[in-house]
Amino acid sequence: MTIPPDFARDVAAVHDSTDRLLVSLGKLDDDAVGEPSLLPGWTRGHVLAHLARNADALVNLLNWARTGVPTPMYASAAARDEDIERGADRPLKVHLEDLGESAARFDAAARALPENRRAYEVEMRNGVVERADRLALRRLAEVELHHVDLGVGYTVEQLPDDFVDSELDFLTGIKFARHPGLTALELHADDGRRWRTGGGGSTDGASAGPVVVSGSARHLVGWLTGRADGGLLDTHGAPLPVIPPL
Repeated sequence: MTIPPDFARDVAAVHDSTDRLLVSLGKLDDDAVGEPSLLPGWTRGHVLAHLARNADALVNLLNWARTGVPTPMYASAAARDEDIERGADRPLKVHLEDLGESAARFDAAARALPENRRAYEVEMRNGVVERADRLALRRLAEVELHHVDLGVGYTVEQLPDDFVDSELDFLTGIKFARHPGLTALELHADDGRRWRTGGGGSTDGASAGPVVVSGSARHLVGWLTGRADGGLLDTHGAPLPVIPPL
């Protein structure tokens, strides 16, 4: 990541993002919770159950960083999936209560993390190692992107500027850096910023040089995260590369 995390700022951003999510959800009803989300195979209820349990999973990691006692995000992959499935069909009121209470637990755990423990490294699911001071950014991405996935009128165009900037740094500098399944990319934002990523063994012409993809920072994030098809981006005559799943 090119910009060091500002933990206090990021925790506050999670709080504000969650508030926006809850406002959107207040416009729904029980029937809407059972309708399909924009994620294949998941209803809105699945997305909401996942968001609540993800908050608690990150609390586990924050407590690990604070105490030094290893605590996994989830008891197991199967337990994670079962919790989501079990919670998906609950009434909207129960989802709202769960989201609010789990968000409060995350906020409390984040604020309890001492400054001298923020560089402590913990292990996320699938073996990914992360610094404790980046866990708020991880939560922010969950809330912002899944808010889009709910299909309630919140779109990539509404993603906050600070989130877009931090997510582009994460995606290009960490997630897809030297990714074996992604051709070399040079991303050009409309404001003049540039990023390079991918190129870790792709088979679709990376040896000829990076594919230049231009557009707004929001549309770049939408494409890289699978929340937009890239139709508003310019590849300067080259085919638009396929982005590996997050």
